[in-house]
Amino acid sequence: MNRYAARTSRIAALLAGLLASSLVQALDPLRGLLVEPGSAGLGVVMRSSQSPYIGAGQRNDLVPLYLYEGERIFLHASRGGLKLMNDGNTRMEVFLDYRFEGFPYDRIPPSLAGMQARGPTADLGIAARYRAGPGAFGIEFVHDALGITKGSEMRLSYSADWANGRMHIRPAVSVSARSAALNNYYYGVRPQEATALRPAYEPGAGTSTWMGLYGDYDLSEGWRVLIGVGANRFSSNVRNSPIVQNGSQPEIHLGLAYDFGSYRDLPPEQGSPIYVKALYGRSTDCNLINTMTVRCFSTNTVDNTRIAAIELGRPFMQEVNGWPLDFVGYVGLLRHAENELQPDSLELNAYMKAYYYGFPWNNRVKTRLGFGVGLSLAQRVPFVEMRDQIQRGRSTSKVLNYLDPTIDLSVGDMLGSRTLKNTYLGLGVSHRSGVFGSSKLFGNVDGGSNYIYYYLEQLM
Repeated sequence: MNRYAARTSRIAALLAGLLASSLVQALDPLRGLLVEPGSAGLGVVMRSSQSPYIGAGQRNDLVPLYLYEGERIFLHASRGGLKLMNDGNTRMEVFLDYRFEGFPYDRIPPSLAGMQARGPTADLGIAARYRAGPGAFGIEFVHDALGITKGSEMRLSYSADWANGRMHIRPAVSVSARSAALNNYYYGVRPQEATALRPAYEPGAGTSTWMGLYGDYDLSEGWRVLIGVGANRFSSNVRNSPIVQNGSQPEIHLGLAYDFGSYRDLPPEQGSPIYVKALYGRSTDCNLINTMTVRCFSTNTVDNTRIAAIELGRPFMQEVNGWPLDFVGYVGLLRHAENELQPDSLELNAYMKAYYYGFPWNNRVKTRLGFGVGLSLAQRVPFVEMRDQIQRGRSTSKVLNYLDPTIDLSVGDMLGSRTLKNTYLGLGVSHRSGVFGSSKLFGNVDGGSNYIYYYLEQLM
Protein backbone atom coordinates (compact mmCIF):
# COMPACT_ATOMS: atom_id res chain seq x y z
CA MET A 1 0.00 0.00 0.00
CA ASN A 2 1.50 3.37 -1.01
CA ARG A 3 1.69 6.39 1.25
CA TYR A 4 -1.37 8.08 -0.29
CA ALA A 5 -3.51 4.94 -0.03
CA ALA A 6 -2.41 4.35 3.56
CA ARG A 7 -3.29 7.89 4.55
CA THR A 8 -6.62 7.66 2.73
CA SER A 9 -7.60 4.39 4.38
CA ARG A 10 -7.01 5.77 7.86
CA ILE A 11 -7.99 9.43 7.60
CA ALA A 12 -11.43 8.98 9.18
CA ALA A 13 -9.66 8.73 12.51
CA LEU A 14 -9.61 12.52 12.30
CA LEU A 15 -13.25 12.70 13.29
CA ALA A 16 -13.76 9.50 15.30
CA GLY A 17 -14.92 11.13 18.50
CA LEU A 18 -13.08 14.37 17.78
CA LEU A 19 -11.23 15.59 20.86
CA ALA A 20 -13.52 18.55 21.20
CA SER A 21 -16.58 16.84 19.81
CA SER A 22 -18.09 15.28 22.86
CA LEU A 23 -18.22 15.53 26.59
CA VAL A 24 -17.34 11.85 26.64
CA GLN A 25 -14.11 12.03 24.68
CA ALA A 26 -13.18 8.99 22.59
CA LEU A 27 -9.59 7.88 22.32
CA ASP A 28 -7.28 10.15 20.34
CA PRO A 29 -9.09 10.51 16.97
CA LEU A 30 -6.23 12.16 15.09
CA ARG A 31 -3.95 9.16 15.34
CA GLY A 32 -3.52 7.80 11.82
CA LEU A 33 -4.18 11.04 9.94
CA LEU A 34 -0.45 11.50 9.37
CA VAL A 35 1.16 8.23 8.36
CA GLU A 36 4.82 9.07 7.81
CA PRO A 37 7.13 10.15 10.68
CA GLY A 38 7.95 13.83 10.26
CA SER A 39 4.54 14.65 8.76
CA ALA A 40 2.56 17.78 9.56
CA GLY A 41 -0.92 19.05 8.78
CA LEU A 42 -3.48 21.77 9.45
CA GLY A 43 -7.25 21.88 9.41
CA VAL A 44 -10.39 23.25 10.98
CA VAL A 45 -13.69 21.74 12.14
CA MET A 46 -16.90 23.58 12.97
CA ARG A 47 -18.77 21.74 15.72
CA SER A 48 -22.36 22.28 16.74
CA SER A 49 -23.68 20.43 19.80
CA GLN A 50 -26.44 20.54 22.37
CA SER A 51 -25.22 21.85 25.73
CA PRO A 52 -25.90 19.55 28.70
CA TYR A 53 -26.91 22.54 30.84
CA ILE A 54 -30.59 23.50 31.08
CA GLY A 55 -31.38 26.53 28.93
CA ALA A 56 -27.89 26.80 27.38
CA GLY A 57 -29.18 25.68 23.96
CA GLN A 58 -27.08 24.82 20.94
CA ARG A 59 -23.36 25.60 21.16
CA ASN A 60 -21.07 26.27 18.18
CA ASP A 61 -17.32 25.92 18.39
CA LEU A 62 -14.49 26.35 15.89
CA VAL A 63 -11.88 23.65 16.48
CA PRO A 64 -8.51 24.34 14.80
CA LEU A 65 -6.44 21.24 14.01
CA TYR A 66 -2.66 21.42 14.44
CA LEU A 67 -0.98 18.13 13.61
CA TYR A 68 2.52 16.70 13.82
CA GLU A 69 3.61 13.07 13.83
CA GLY A 70 7.26 12.50 14.79
CA GLU A 71 9.14 9.34 15.60
CA ARG A 72 8.48 9.83 19.33
CA ILE A 73 6.59 13.12 19.73
CA PHE A 74 3.12 13.94 18.41
CA LEU A 75 0.69 16.87 18.39
CA HIS A 76 -2.95 16.12 17.61
CA ALA A 77 -4.88 19.40 17.91
CA SER A 78 -5.50 19.71 21.67
CA ARG A 79 -3.45 16.63 22.57
CA GLY A 80 0.33 16.25 22.57
CA GLY A 81 2.59 13.60 23.99
CA LEU A 82 5.28 10.98 23.79
CA LYS A 83 5.01 7.57 22.14
CA LEU A 84 6.20 4.75 24.40
CA MET A 85 5.52 2.02 21.83
CA ASN A 86 4.34 2.02 18.22
CA ASP A 87 4.75 -1.17 16.16
CA GLY A 88 1.87 -0.69 13.72
CA ASN A 89 -0.77 -2.75 15.55
CA THR A 90 -0.08 -1.63 19.13
CA ARG A 91 0.61 1.87 20.37
CA MET A 92 1.17 3.19 23.89
CA GLU A 93 1.69 6.83 24.85
CA VAL A 94 1.62 9.42 27.60
CA PHE A 95 0.02 12.76 26.82
CA LEU A 96 -1.49 16.06 27.90
CA ASP A 97 -5.01 16.70 26.67
CA TYR A 98 -7.22 19.79 26.88
CA ARG A 99 -10.65 19.12 28.45
CA PHE A 100 -13.36 21.19 26.77
CA GLU A 101 -16.09 20.85 29.41
CA GLY A 102 -17.43 23.81 31.36
CA PHE A 103 -20.10 26.50 31.58
CA PRO A 104 -20.93 28.53 28.46
CA TYR A 105 -18.75 31.62 28.32
CA ASP A 106 -21.00 34.12 26.52
CA ARG A 107 -24.58 33.53 27.66
CA ILE A 108 -25.21 32.20 31.16
CA PRO A 109 -28.67 30.56 31.33
CA PRO A 110 -30.93 31.10 34.39
CA SER A 111 -30.16 27.55 35.55
CA LEU A 112 -26.53 28.56 36.20
CA ALA A 113 -27.09 32.14 37.41
CA GLY A 114 -25.15 32.94 40.57
CA MET A 115 -22.97 29.84 40.38
CA GLN A 116 -19.17 29.94 40.30
CA ALA A 117 -17.99 29.33 36.74
CA ARG A 118 -16.73 25.85 35.88
CA GLY A 119 -13.89 26.10 33.38
CA PRO A 120 -11.89 23.73 31.19
CA THR A 121 -8.68 22.06 32.34
CA ALA A 122 -5.88 19.84 31.02
CA ASP A 123 -5.57 16.11 31.69
CA LEU A 124 -2.43 14.02 32.01
CA GLY A 125 -3.01 10.54 30.65
CA ILE A 126 -1.71 7.21 29.44
CA ALA A 127 -3.29 5.31 26.53
CA ALA A 128 -3.00 2.02 24.66
CA ARG A 129 -4.56 1.03 21.35
CA TYR A 130 -4.64 -2.31 19.55
CA ARG A 131 -5.69 -2.78 15.93
CA ALA A 132 -7.43 -6.05 15.03
CA GLY A 133 -8.55 -6.42 11.42
CA PRO A 134 -10.77 -3.53 10.30
CA GLY A 135 -11.30 -2.30 13.85
CA ALA A 136 -9.33 -1.03 16.83
CA PHE A 137 -9.75 -1.30 20.61
CA GLY A 138 -8.49 1.40 22.93
CA ILE A 139 -8.15 2.16 26.61
CA GLU A 140 -6.89 5.25 28.40
CA PHE A 141 -6.78 6.78 31.85
CA VAL A 142 -6.62 10.54 32.47
CA HIS A 143 -6.37 12.72 35.58
CA ASP A 144 -6.67 16.48 35.99
CA ALA A 145 -3.15 17.87 35.64
CA LEU A 146 -3.97 21.41 36.86
CA GLY A 147 -5.85 20.58 40.06
CA ILE A 148 -9.03 22.31 38.87
CA THR A 149 -11.44 19.38 38.99
CA LYS A 150 -9.15 16.90 40.79
CA GLY A 151 -11.08 14.29 38.80
CA SER A 152 -10.14 11.31 36.68
CA GLU A 153 -11.66 9.24 33.89
CA MET A 154 -11.19 5.77 32.39
CA ARG A 155 -12.23 5.35 28.73
CA LEU A 156 -12.79 2.26 26.59
CA SER A 157 -13.47 2.53 22.88
CA TYR A 158 -13.94 0.57 19.68
CA SER A 159 -14.03 1.81 16.08
CA ALA A 160 -14.17 0.21 12.63
CA ASP A 161 -12.99 1.45 9.22
CA TRP A 162 -14.94 1.08 5.96
CA ALA A 163 -13.67 2.52 2.66
CA ASN A 164 -15.31 2.86 -0.75
CA GLY A 165 -13.29 4.77 -3.33
CA ARG A 166 -12.69 8.31 -2.07
CA MET A 167 -15.23 7.96 0.73
CA HIS A 168 -14.29 6.57 4.12
CA ILE A 169 -16.72 5.88 6.99
CA ARG A 170 -15.97 5.10 10.63
CA PRO A 171 -18.53 4.13 13.28
CA ALA A 172 -17.21 4.39 16.83
CA VAL A 173 -18.38 3.91 20.42
CA SER A 174 -16.81 4.98 23.71
CA VAL A 175 -17.69 4.14 27.33
CA SER A 176 -16.31 6.39 30.06
CA ALA A 177 -16.14 5.79 33.81
CA ARG A 178 -16.00 9.25 35.40
CA SER A 179 -14.94 9.91 38.99
CA ALA A 180 -17.15 11.65 41.54
CA ALA A 181 -14.79 14.65 41.68
CA LEU A 182 -15.07 15.15 37.91
CA ASN A 183 -18.87 14.92 37.77
CA ASN A 184 -19.36 16.97 40.94
CA TYR A 185 -17.22 19.81 39.58
CA TYR A 186 -19.00 20.19 36.23
CA TYR A 187 -22.55 19.06 37.06
CA GLY A 188 -22.97 19.45 40.80
CA VAL A 189 -24.45 22.32 42.82
CA ARG A 190 -22.50 23.42 45.90
CA PRO A 191 -24.43 24.25 49.12
CA GLN A 192 -23.60 27.96 48.82
CA GLU A 193 -25.00 27.94 45.25
CA ALA A 194 -28.33 26.32 46.17
CA THR A 195 -31.62 28.16 45.68
CA ALA A 196 -35.29 27.24 46.06
CA LEU A 197 -35.32 26.00 42.45
CA ARG A 198 -31.76 24.64 42.47
CA PRO A 199 -31.03 22.40 45.46
CA ALA A 200 -27.53 21.34 46.41
CA TYR A 201 -26.56 18.22 44.51
CA GLU A 202 -23.59 15.90 43.99
CA PRO A 203 -23.99 13.44 41.10
CA GLY A 204 -21.03 11.31 42.17
CA ALA A 205 -19.23 8.80 39.97
CA GLY A 206 -20.94 7.39 36.90
CA THR A 207 -20.58 5.87 33.44
CA SER A 208 -21.26 7.83 30.25
CA THR A 209 -21.50 6.58 26.66
CA TRP A 210 -20.82 8.16 23.31
CA MET A 211 -21.60 6.92 19.78
CA GLY A 212 -20.75 8.49 16.44
CA LEU A 213 -20.61 7.97 12.69
CA TYR A 214 -18.01 9.97 10.84
CA GLY A 215 -16.68 10.15 7.33
CA ASP A 216 -14.33 11.95 4.99
CA TYR A 217 -14.03 12.49 1.26
CA ASP A 218 -10.73 12.84 -0.59
CA LEU A 219 -10.70 16.01 -2.67
CA SER A 220 -7.06 15.44 -3.61
CA GLU A 221 -3.96 13.75 -2.23
CA GLY A 222 -3.71 16.30 0.57
CA TRP A 223 -7.19 17.78 1.05
CA ARG A 224 -10.07 16.05 2.90
CA VAL A 225 -13.64 17.17 3.58
CA LEU A 226 -14.75 15.96 7.02
CA ILE A 227 -18.28 15.37 8.29
CA GLY A 228 -19.78 13.53 11.24
CA VAL A 229 -22.67 13.08 13.65
CA GLY A 230 -22.68 11.71 17.17
CA ALA A 231 -24.43 11.75 20.53
CA ASN A 232 -23.38 11.62 24.18
CA ARG A 233 -25.45 10.29 27.08
CA PHE A 234 -24.47 10.88 30.69
CA SER A 235 -25.17 8.50 33.54
CA SER A 236 -28.57 8.90 35.25
CA ASN A 237 -27.06 10.54 38.33
CA VAL A 238 -25.64 13.34 36.16
CA ARG A 239 -28.89 13.70 34.19
CA ASN A 240 -30.76 14.07 37.51
CA SER A 241 -28.75 17.17 38.41
CA PRO A 242 -30.93 20.32 38.70
CA ILE A 243 -28.67 22.09 36.18
CA VAL A 244 -28.51 19.30 33.58
CA GLN A 245 -31.19 18.54 31.02
CA ASN A 246 -32.33 14.95 30.68
CA GLY A 247 -31.66 13.08 27.46
CA SER A 248 -28.69 12.88 25.10
CA GLN A 249 -26.55 15.63 23.60
CA PRO A 250 -26.42 15.34 19.78
CA GLU A 251 -23.61 16.91 17.77
CA ILE A 252 -22.60 17.50 14.16
CA HIS A 253 -19.24 18.37 12.58
CA LEU A 254 -18.10 19.80 9.27
CA GLY A 255 -14.47 20.50 8.46
CA LEU A 256 -11.48 20.53 6.15
CA ALA A 257 -7.94 19.20 6.67
CA TYR A 258 -4.69 19.24 4.69
CA ASP A 259 -1.66 16.96 5.04
CA PHE A 260 1.55 18.80 4.17
CA GLY A 261 3.45 15.52 3.91
CA SER A 262 6.79 14.67 5.45
CA TYR A 263 10.17 16.36 5.29
CA ARG A 264 11.40 12.86 4.40
CA ASP A 265 9.86 13.43 0.96
CA LEU A 266 12.46 16.10 0.14
CA PRO A 267 15.07 15.14 -2.47
CA PRO A 268 17.78 12.94 -0.84
CA GLU A 269 20.56 15.23 -2.02
CA GLN A 270 19.15 17.98 0.22
CA GLY A 271 19.78 15.98 3.38
CA SER A 272 17.98 17.48 6.39
CA PRO A 273 18.09 21.27 5.88
CA ILE A 274 17.24 23.57 8.78
CA TYR A 275 16.23 27.25 8.76
CA VAL A 276 17.63 29.31 11.64
CA LYS A 277 15.78 32.59 12.21
CA ALA A 278 16.56 35.42 14.64
CA LEU A 279 14.02 38.23 15.12
CA TYR A 280 13.51 41.41 17.12
CA GLY A 281 10.37 43.53 17.28
CA ARG A 282 8.14 46.00 19.10
CA SER A 283 4.44 46.07 19.96
CA THR A 284 2.04 47.97 17.73
CA ASP A 285 -1.48 49.29 18.20
CA CYS A 286 -2.22 48.55 14.53
CA ASN A 287 -4.40 45.54 13.78
CA LEU A 288 -3.09 42.71 11.63
CA ILE A 289 -4.97 43.53 8.41
CA ASN A 290 -3.91 47.19 8.44
CA THR A 291 -0.30 46.18 9.08
CA MET A 292 -0.26 43.59 6.29
CA THR A 293 -1.72 46.12 3.82
CA VAL A 294 0.79 48.79 4.97
CA ARG A 295 -1.97 51.15 6.08
CA CYS A 296 -0.65 51.23 9.65
CA PHE A 297 2.92 50.47 10.66
CA SER A 298 3.64 52.47 13.79
CA THR A 299 5.40 50.95 16.82
CA ASN A 300 5.16 54.15 18.87
CA THR A 301 3.12 52.76 21.75
CA VAL A 302 2.69 53.93 25.33
CA ASP A 303 3.81 50.60 26.79
CA ASN A 304 6.84 50.16 24.47
CA THR A 305 7.07 46.39 25.01
CA ARG A 306 9.38 44.31 22.80
CA ILE A 307 10.08 40.78 21.66
CA ALA A 308 13.11 38.76 20.59
CA ALA A 309 13.15 35.15 19.40
CA ILE A 310 15.10 32.28 17.90
CA GLU A 311 13.22 29.88 15.60
CA LEU A 312 14.16 26.66 13.84
CA GLY A 313 12.39 25.59 10.66
CA ARG A 314 12.18 22.29 8.78
CA PRO A 315 11.26 22.37 5.04
CA PHE A 316 8.38 19.98 4.34
CA MET A 317 7.45 20.51 0.70
CA GLN A 318 9.12 22.39 -2.17
CA GLU A 319 7.55 23.64 -5.41
CA VAL A 320 4.14 22.16 -4.62
CA ASN A 321 2.51 20.93 -7.87
CA GLY A 322 5.29 22.69 -9.74
CA TRP A 323 4.32 26.09 -8.33
CA PRO A 324 6.76 28.53 -6.71
CA LEU A 325 5.36 27.51 -3.30
CA ASP A 326 7.18 25.89 -0.34
CA PHE A 327 5.99 24.78 3.10
CA VAL A 328 8.20 25.01 6.20
CA GLY A 329 7.41 23.93 9.77
CA TYR A 330 8.76 26.15 12.59
CA VAL A 331 9.19 25.98 16.33
CA GLY A 332 10.45 29.03 18.21
CA LEU A 333 11.15 30.38 21.67
CA LEU A 334 10.22 34.05 22.07
CA ARG A 335 11.02 36.40 24.96
CA HIS A 336 8.70 39.25 25.98
CA ALA A 337 10.51 42.32 27.34
CA GLU A 338 7.65 44.00 29.23
CA ASN A 339 9.29 47.36 30.05
CA GLU A 340 8.78 46.74 33.82
CA LEU A 341 5.00 46.73 33.35
CA GLN A 342 5.01 43.09 34.44
CA PRO A 343 7.73 40.42 34.71
CA ASP A 344 9.38 39.41 31.43
CA SER A 345 8.26 36.01 30.15
CA LEU A 346 8.71 33.38 27.45
CA GLU A 347 6.45 32.16 24.68
CA LEU A 348 6.62 28.92 22.69
CA ASN A 349 5.33 29.03 19.10
CA ALA A 350 4.86 26.16 16.64
CA TYR A 351 3.46 26.75 13.17
CA MET A 352 3.39 25.70 9.51
CA LYS A 353 4.31 28.37 6.98
CA ALA A 354 3.72 28.75 3.23
CA TYR A 355 6.24 30.73 1.13
CA TYR A 356 5.35 32.11 -2.31
CA TYR A 357 8.19 33.37 -4.51
CA GLY A 358 6.80 33.54 -8.06
CA PHE A 359 7.45 37.25 -8.64
CA PRO A 360 8.64 38.54 -12.06
CA TRP A 361 11.89 39.90 -10.56
CA ASN A 362 12.83 36.71 -8.70
CA ASN A 363 15.62 35.84 -11.14
CA ARG A 364 17.36 39.02 -9.96
CA VAL A 365 16.36 39.27 -6.28
CA LYS A 366 14.46 36.35 -4.75
CA THR A 367 11.51 37.67 -2.77
CA ARG A 368 9.41 35.46 -0.50
CA LEU A 369 5.92 36.25 0.75
CA GLY A 370 5.15 34.04 3.74
CA PHE A 371 2.17 33.25 5.92
CA GLY A 372 2.34 30.98 8.97
CA VAL A 373 -0.47 29.43 11.04
CA GLY A 374 -0.08 27.54 14.31
CA LEU A 375 -0.20 27.57 18.12
CA SER A 376 1.25 29.94 20.71
CA LEU A 377 1.75 29.02 24.38
CA ALA A 378 2.72 31.92 26.66
CA GLN A 379 4.34 31.50 30.06
CA ARG A 380 2.39 34.61 31.09
CA VAL A 381 -0.28 36.47 29.10
CA PRO A 382 1.62 39.35 27.39
CA PHE A 383 1.01 42.78 28.91
CA VAL A 384 -0.56 44.29 25.78
CA GLU A 385 -3.12 41.47 25.65
CA MET A 386 -3.91 41.76 29.35
CA ARG A 387 -4.30 45.54 29.09
CA ASP A 388 -6.60 45.48 26.04
CA GLN A 389 -8.77 42.61 27.26
CA ILE A 390 -9.28 44.18 30.71
CA GLN A 391 -10.36 47.44 29.05
CA ARG A 392 -12.88 45.50 26.94
CA GLY A 393 -14.07 43.36 29.85
CA ARG A 394 -12.99 40.15 28.11
CA SER A 395 -11.05 37.08 29.13
CA THR A 396 -7.43 36.16 28.32
CA SER A 397 -5.70 32.87 27.56
CA LYS A 398 -2.12 31.63 27.58
CA VAL A 399 -2.88 29.40 24.59
CA LEU A 400 -3.90 31.25 21.43
CA ASN A 401 -3.83 30.91 17.66
CA TYR A 402 -0.59 32.15 16.08
CA LEU A 403 -0.22 33.94 12.72
CA ASP A 404 3.10 34.96 11.15
CA PRO A 405 2.88 36.97 7.89
CA THR A 406 6.29 38.01 6.49
CA ILE A 407 8.10 39.36 3.44
CA ASP A 408 11.84 38.96 2.87
CA LEU A 409 14.62 39.29 0.30
CA SER A 410 17.70 37.18 -0.46
CA VAL A 411 20.74 38.94 1.00
CA GLY A 412 22.99 37.13 -1.48
CA ASP A 413 20.98 38.42 -4.45
CA MET A 414 21.06 41.97 -3.11
CA LEU A 415 24.83 41.89 -2.49
CA GLY A 416 25.78 39.69 -5.41
CA SER A 417 27.14 36.97 -3.11
CA ARG A 418 26.43 33.30 -3.91
CA THR A 419 27.37 32.21 -0.39
CA LEU A 420 24.56 34.36 1.05
CA LYS A 421 21.91 33.34 -1.50
CA ASN A 422 19.97 31.37 1.14
CA THR A 423 20.21 34.15 3.73
CA TYR A 424 17.06 36.29 4.00
CA LEU A 425 16.42 39.71 5.52
CA GLY A 426 12.78 40.41 6.22
CA LEU A 427 9.89 42.08 7.99
CA GLY A 428 7.03 40.31 9.76
CA VAL A 429 4.20 40.42 12.29
CA SER A 430 3.97 38.17 15.35
CA HIS A 431 0.23 37.84 15.97
CA ARG A 432 -1.62 36.02 18.79
CA SER A 433 -5.41 35.90 18.75
CA GLY A 434 -8.41 33.81 19.75
CA VAL A 435 -10.16 33.51 16.36
CA PHE A 436 -12.82 36.12 17.27
CA GLY A 437 -13.95 34.29 20.40
CA SER A 438 -15.24 31.33 18.37
CA SER A 439 -12.90 28.64 19.76
CA LYS A 440 -13.15 27.10 23.21
CA LEU A 441 -9.61 25.75 22.77
CA PHE A 442 -8.45 29.39 23.01
CA GLY A 443 -10.70 30.23 25.95
CA ASN A 444 -13.21 31.96 23.62
CA VAL A 445 -10.85 34.95 23.62
CA ASP A 446 -11.82 37.75 21.23
CA GLY A 447 -8.63 39.76 20.84
CA GLY A 448 -4.86 39.37 20.99
CA SER A 449 -1.61 41.18 20.25
CA ASN A 450 0.60 42.28 17.35
CA TYR A 451 4.36 42.85 17.22
CA ILE A 452 6.12 44.17 14.13
CA TYR A 453 9.55 42.60 13.84
CA TYR A 454 12.69 42.45 11.68
CA TYR A 455 14.52 39.19 11.11
CA LEU A 456 17.48 37.45 9.57
CA GLU A 457 17.08 33.84 8.42
CA GLN A 458 19.65 31.35 7.15
CA LEU A 459 19.16 27.95 5.52
CA MET A 460 21.78 25.65 7.01
